Amino acid sequence: MSTAEAPARTALTGRELSQVDCQWRAANYLAAGQIYLMDNPLLREPLVPGHVKPRLLGHWGTSPGLTFVYAHLNRAIVAHDLDAIFVTGPGHGGPALLAHTWLEGSYPELTPDVTRDAVGMRTLFREFSFPGGVPSHVAPVVPGSIHEGGELGYSLAHAFGAAFDNPDLLVACVIGDGEAETGPLAASWHANKFLDPVHDGAVLPVLHLNGYKIANPTVLSRIPREELDELLRGYGYRPYHVEGSDPEAMHQAMAATLDDVVAGIRDIQAAARSGAATGRPRWPVILLRSPKGWTGPAEVDGVPVEGTWRAHQVPLPAVRENPDHLVALERWLRSYRPEELFDADGRPAPEVTALIPSGGRRMGANPHANGGALLRPLDLPDPRDHAPRVAEPGTTVHEPTRVLGRYLREVAERSAGRRNFRLFGPDETASNRLDAVYQATGKGWQAAIEPVDEHLSRDGRVLEVLSEHLCQGWLEGYLLSGRHGLFSCYEAFVHIVDSMVNQHIKWLRSSRDIPWRRPVASLNYLLTSHVWRQDHNGFSHQDPGFIDHVANKSSEVVRVYVPPDTNTLLTVADHCLRSRDYVNVIVAGKNDSPDWLDAEQAALHCARGAGIWEWAGTHPGHEPDVVLACAGDAPTLEVLAAVTLLREHLPELAVRVVNVVDLMRLQPDTEHPHGMTDREFDALFTRDRPVIFAYHGYPWLIHRLAYRRANHAGLHVRGYTERGTTTTPFDMLVLNDMDRFQLVIDVIDRVPGLLRTAGTTRQAMADARARHRRWIREHGEDLPEVREWRWTR
Repeated sequence: MSTAEAPARTALTGRELSQVDCQWRAANYLAAGQIYLMDNPLLREPLVPGHVKPRLLGHWGTSPGLTFVYAHLNRAIVAHDLDAIFVTGPGHGGPALLAHTWLEGSYPELTPDVTRDAVGMRTLFREFSFPGGVPSHVAPVVPGSIHEGGELGYSLAHAFGAAFDNPDLLVACVIGDGEAETGPLAASWHANKFLDPVHDGAVLPVLHLNGYKIANPTVLSRIPREELDELLRGYGYRPYHVEGSDPEAMHQAMAATLDDVVAGIRDIQAAARSGAATGRPRWPVILLRSPKGWTGPAEVDGVPVEGTWRAHQVPLPAVRENPDHLVALERWLRSYRPEELFDADGRPAPEVTALIPSGGRRMGANPHANGGALLRPLDLPDPRDHAPRVAEPGTTVHEPTRVLGRYLREVAERSAGRRNFRLFGPDETASNRLDAVYQATGKGWQAAIEPVDEHLSRDGRVLEVLSEHLCQGWLEGYLLSGRHGLFSCYEAFVHIVDSMVNQHIKWLRSSRDIPWRRPVASLNYLLTSHVWRQDHNGFSHQDPGFIDHVANKSSEVVRVYVPPDTNTLLTVADHCLRSRDYVNVIVAGKNDSPDWLDAEQAALHCARGAGIWEWAGTHPGHEPDVVLACAGDAPTLEVLAAVTLLREHLPELAVRVVNVVDLMRLQPDTEHPHGMTDREFDALFTRDRPVIFAYHGYPWLIHRLAYRRANHAGLHVRGYTERGTTTTPFDMLVLNDMDRFQLVIDVIDRVPGLLRTAGTTRQAMADARARHRRWIREHGEDLPEVREWRWTR
């Protein structure tokens, strides 16, 4: 048999054919009913305009293909005792999945007002795309979902993420042919080079070729079949085709294909797990070609609809106003013969439910799709066991992320038995100094391994691929199916996943309002190789704006940490790995950095989120003349260097140093759970003294977070102002006016009276900046007094 052909045999008995067809017709009826009806759900009386929703919203075109695949997967689960979940790639496929989860009973069990009868069917219809109801896409409210269907491109990455370390799980992923045109989805085909058939489950991609997007044909549906087969074979898959429009023939073809595919997957896994096969397998992919809007109206107002782009959303758009459309809608709905599918009380008939799995085998009730139900806490080491000893602030230096790498190595070692922790990154684990983790586990890799390669492993739990989209998608799928992980990335390039993190934050925010959704492990970002130490790579690598992006999102979900040294980084990382239902962003450097706090001090400081460093200020116990605040490792160093200059040149000046590690502490407590009350804020920053704030990112974010505070007018923020180039580390600070000399100038400019008495000091600071510029252009490195600076009390 050609790998591009569907089996020709008859896979279904006559009874099974009737049962799978009844289930499919029932799901199609429910999907169409959700889009159109608000009353008369079983058509027990003639349809009138009042039975139809005033606003017709939803997407019909993809729904019959989704219901077809779901019905056949149900049969396969029953026939082969599969543990399977369903990932919906096509956008706005909500009607199909709500229909099937209502039929199988998982939706009514979790949403008691949507009973599995006529009353509940009416509620199902009314709440769809209706004020106060449910979205038109596959949102968290849909049982069995781990994938937000409102944005395209991420389904296959999520599917592979769910399959990692789930050896008995089959993840069926329907990919819309429009979605297949996106960059993230195109890269996701390569995930099969990272799927270990011994320890991981299987992903079954179903590429649904229905031919059209909203208004245009799709690329993969219009290239020759042989070319598409070659493309997928080139990606390493074995294609199977199911195509046509005749329901009976399509049912037989799909059933036979799934039987062969399941057998093939089990053969792959058995061979790998027995040691009989060690090479990379060719996993199956199903190419399902069916008409867009299949079984819907063939024509409307004399123009073709089924099989065209016109079926994409609402095929009959004017049902309330146009009597012909109303007649056509009733004819369409009755074509499914609902009187055969539902009993007198509106419950699904036995023929409809005969091939639906029971209990946790139902895809809407599978615990892998409600990952918090399976989540087990990580066995985390004590961060103090990895903490550098700090006798005095600033007397020792470490690479923060290298120390964190040793902590993560122990996390990986402790989780080896459960295989419930992975580290994800775009080819930067070693660059980001986390490579100690390779002592516990290698880099997962199923393609060829050459003698020169290092740390590649068939069962490695570090996943590196040069696609931030894939790293993000894999991690999301891994977390949402009940495991833990961390994503490390160069700070400037994490922006690539801006839209993906938007969707994940929305998922977490929505899930908080759904009682049956159990908390999942937080999505943890480690952003390093950051803006202030990308001097060698230049302007293209200098962008701290991801913080601004996430700070705009739901306060219930987002947390941002800027630890100033190694021990605070260890404390923050430990906290984030223990947390649930958050998106945690940690920004930390990888280069040598002074150690300011010992382990106990770091734990206390991180618990506060922001605090006065009395040891760093001058004139302790006195009211400050100025507050020097800092958030981030480079800003903290510059503030402390500025303090030493102020102590030398203006010894009578009372300086308070405030360090912020939890950025959300700056917001009022009424706007963020971590926010400070006004009293807390004023106790740190005062109500009336100048505050010079050196911040890691764009300075206006600090103003936005603190704009309601009493002393906002006295707040002056220095940060990254989009001045970048290839230069020295200290010159990056000078270019953006966040260097120690500029901070001293800011103090003189803003403390009342100092301009009259400290003019000489101000001039000396400006001269130092000018001397710096001449020096780096002559010597190619920073001033010795900058490179050799050390903190002294």
